[in-house]
Amino acid sequence: MAKLKSVYFCSSCGYESPKWMGKCPACGEWSTFVEELVRKDTASKQEDTRSFGEVRSEPMTLSEIKADELPRIDMNDGELNRVLGGGLVPASVVLIGGEPGIGKSTLVLQTILKLSGVKSLYVSGEESAGQLKLRADRIGIQNDDCLIVCETNLDEIFKHVRKVSPQLLVIDSVQTIYSEVLESSPGSISQVRECASLLLKFAKQSGTPVLLIGHITKEGSIAGPKILEHMVDAVLQFEGDQHYMYRILRGVKNRFGSTAELAIYEMNRSGLREVSNPSELLLTQNHDGLSGVAIAAAVEGVRPFLIETQALVSTAAYGTPQRSATGFDIRRMNMLLAVLEKRAGFKLAQKDVFLNIAGGLRVSDPGMDLAVISAVLSSSLDMTIENETCLCGEVGLSGEIRPVHRIEQRIQEAEKLGFSRILVPFNNLKGFNKKMKIDIQQVKRVSDAFRLLFS
Repeated sequence: MAKLKSVYFCSSCGYESPKWMGKCPACGEWSTFVEELVRKDTASKQEDTRSFGEVRSEPMTLSEIKADELPRIDMNDGELNRVLGGGLVPASVVLIGGEPGIGKSTLVLQTILKLSGVKSLYVSGEESAGQLKLRADRIGIQNDDCLIVCETNLDEIFKHVRKVSPQLLVIDSVQTIYSEVLESSPGSISQVRECASLLLKFAKQSGTPVLLIGHITKEGSIAGPKILEHMVDAVLQFEGDQHYMYRILRGVKNRFGSTAELAIYEMNRSGLREVSNPSELLLTQNHDGLSGVAIAAAVEGVRPFLIETQALVSTAAYGTPQRSATGFDIRRMNMLLAVLEKRAGFKLAQKDVFLNIAGGLRVSDPGMDLAVISAVLSSSLDMTIENETCLCGEVGLSGEIRPVHRIEQRIQEAEKLGFSRILVPFNNLKGFNKKMKIDIQQVKRVSDAFRLLFS
């Protein structure tokens, strides 16, 4: 007979406890324990759905291990291939998370529809087959190698897998899948952990890659225990503002590539379109004579692009100044405003400051600091910055302009888009001997940059 018992799990790390505790002894978080009913069935181990091959491991020395380069599956998507590190690795488990309605299912469905000659099984636990058909018709791609099944029982899913033998398995989403071994409801910590471990075992034993789509919480982290992100091979974060058409796919974790890569997509009626040159789309050409606009030469991962930084400075109407930033870290903006006031002598204590990164993107490159303070000062003085001027540089607390990485790629991107001048940190061009048509001006301090921009 199956035995029911009540167990408490930490919603942060998945720590299991027989009783409720205020503080988790594993991760140190407070008030994270939730109660779940777990059924321990000792009579049925369901080995028929859990075993996908006779794989026995034996201890070996490092000299006996062959580290051959794994062949990757071309996803027919240059942006996705770059984030994955060159393609999808066989026997890997990839978790894609993002806000509801951001386009996770659309991205995965159109990707597998492009894979001609690769048999894939799309398991939907949230949508019906008719809804998936309507989405596929909107995307406009037909592929008979893509099979659709609507199922939430993991044991039934494995039966379909044995029958179809797919080369790629997609689970949409992992929070809707449940195993009959546990009594708790789908989406609970124990169910997510159990289902993820079985899918991981299936991927490693059969060599079939698995794509998992995951929900995120209101704090922005992927729902379920943190062990879910530790178990998978790659974690991709799909983000963007629903009111804008641009979406960014970032690599948070990747065992087979770099986590510094990102992909940019444009959402339209027929799905997601790859943006191969984001600089041309993120720059508007109609800001002639407008103050508060500066062009930054930013780098995300190894990809350079120019992005428009907009700032608005006005007198505080109610006495208490407001600070607001869209697409930029608000704490870093406050630090840059303090540097402006202390090192450059501009009084902004009684001013409202609003900052916006054009296109709805969120950029974390410290090389945007110089463009941010230049846009703020341009709006405060109501003086424009020349259209053909772009900037890059990290601002230190003493007002110095610190060197940034990949300066050569930033300069080449600015020259390619027709800019005539770029301001770069002093001594950041060591070893850079290439002759460029663009005028490269080096600055040591923020005062030097302001003198060149507004004199």
